Amino acid sequence: MYDAIIVGAGACGLMCAAQAGLRGKKTLLIERNEKPGAKILISGGGRCNYTNLGTSIENFVSENPKFLNAAFQQWTVADTLNFFESHGIFGEEKTLGQLFPSSNKAKDIVAVFTKILFQTQQDIMLNTQVLAVAKVGDYFELTIQSEKGKSVLKTGKVVLASGGLPVVKLGASDFALRVAKQFGMDIVPTAPALVPLTITGKEAEWYASLSGNAVFARVFNKEISFEENILFTHWGLSGPAILQISSYWRAGQEFFIDLMPLQSMEALIKEERTLGGRRTLAQLIQPYFTKKMVDALGKFLPIQVKIASMSKAEAKLVVETLHKFKVKAAGDKGYDKAEVMRGGVSTDNLTPKTMEAKAIPGLYFGGEAVDITGWLGGYNFQWAWASGYAIAQAL
Repeated sequence: MYDAIIVGAGACGLMCAAQAGLRGKKTLLIERNEKPGAKILISGGGRCNYTNLGTSIENFVSENPKFLNAAFQQWTVADTLNFFESHGIFGEEKTLGQLFPSSNKAKDIVAVFTKILFQTQQDIMLNTQVLAVAKVGDYFELTIQSEKGKSVLKTGKVVLASGGLPVVKLGASDFALRVAKQFGMDIVPTAPALVPLTITGKEAEWYASLSGNAVFARVFNKEISFEENILFTHWGLSGPAILQISSYWRAGQEFFIDLMPLQSMEALIKEERTLGGRRTLAQLIQPYFTKKMVDALGKFLPIQVKIASMSKAEAKLVVETLHKFKVKAAGDKGYDKAEVMRGGVSTDNLTPKTMEAKAIPGLYFGGEAVDITGWLGGYNFQWAWASGYAIAQAL
């Protein structure tokens, strides 16, 4: 008998097993992949942005972001730093509070956990899939499929840290959501998040012509704005600012791009007029964009008109276009290109301090399976560590 069986050896599951082991508990960690931490290993291009120094509940999308308070009070960013530093991992801040291991190797993060699991004698089963979870009396029965065939395990507590729907090739599935539904729990509708957006129809060719061009921009809608790079692609838009806004985007909605967030186009035109206005619009904006971008903007703007000859209506069009470029995306690139899943097990069903299902004692949910979705930049890892720690304290 184990104190708990943990399904999924991702960030949340690994932290949960490690912290439970450090408390003297005995757990079994079940992972369908051939090695633990598969998603950790590919995160940040193999470098792993493992937390963000500026983490707060404002950096998360959820029907109830305040649910995070209980976990974040138990496990803070400082706790994450101290935990990894005590195991030889020192962080380097790259940008916007994003922390990476100084070695730039995600495998070093995973190694911290495998070492703790070994030292605390936790068990791990790899290449093993949990097919079903059933409640039988005071216990749970887990039907598993391993290389040895099917078998049934019995335990008093089950932790579902099996992630969400991105990325299928890493074994992603909706298993945690199916189990939650089976036990009558509510699910907030799910969708890809932190995901590139696609453009179709008459505008598609224009975006495709700019493929490979990156621009520092402010991407915004009525809810929120992000200032980071955007990247034009042959199918639409990507880059950090686009991934960020995608978590707040729904099909059919518009959003806007300020292509010159650090300048005022109105002021630049006014200044140019005082100097005689001999330059064309193309010459005026050339320092801020690639030639290809300037040429492409010619579809919308009178780029060959001299500033002195520009009418008030044309000047207004220039300001509106460059500071409030309207985008109507057709869709997104789906779960296999998404960093995370939006939605999941409703926080209304869980006790904030322990992540235990209110109606099913002994059943816990953490990490990406829960309706908590962080911004790009290490926030989702901080949630995974915090929820894994919180659950471990209750085992």
